[in-house]
Amino acid sequence: MAKLILASASPRRREILALLGLPFEVRPGCGEEKIQKEEPGEIVKELSAGKAAEALVSAEEGDLVIGADTVVALDGEILGKPGDEEEAYLMLKQIQGRSHQVYTGVTVIKKGSDEPHTFAESTVVHVLPMSDGEIWEYIRTGEPMDKAGAYGIQGRFAAYVEGIEGDYQNVVGLPLAKLYGHLKRYREELQ
Repeated sequence: MAKLILASASPRRREILALLGLPFEVRPGCGEEKIQKEEPGEIVKELSAGKAAEALVSAEEGDLVIGADTVVALDGEILGKPGDEEEAYLMLKQIQGRSHQVYTGVTVIKKGSDEPHTFAESTVVHVLPMSDGEIWEYIRTGEPMDKAGAYGIQGRFAAYVEGIEGDYQNVVGLPLAKLYGHLKRYREELQ
């Protein structure tokens, strides 16, 4: 039986993928992320393909590998994970009261196949205005420190999300419905 392998250390991606009810293993890559593209949607596709390729090396024939990467973009500029609280403040100050995009790239590849399937999903997030006090209160929760764009929509930041256009799970880290569409052809092999 083929194994499903998630090439990501993200606990949020593990939780989302588990919703499919398929058994899977987690094998995060440890390689350096190399970016050659410039557009956020292309960057996440490139990064997801790199993660999938790295995990594919240790996979067995017939195994299915999923690589994923998520970025937050404001006016086309990528906001990564903050290095410290001050950087988190600057990111949150930029996105408060505005809309931005969250892009997740996903690559699905079967060991022994030359055909990786790579796609990107984009979701628009509308953030309510936040005072400096609210921003610092949120930073003190510790939530922003390991998240792209310095926030987690599934956590305390949800109070500041006015709405979204697109897939909520994409903002959390994995566009489940679109991924499931790609996995359906392999379902019998994975059970």
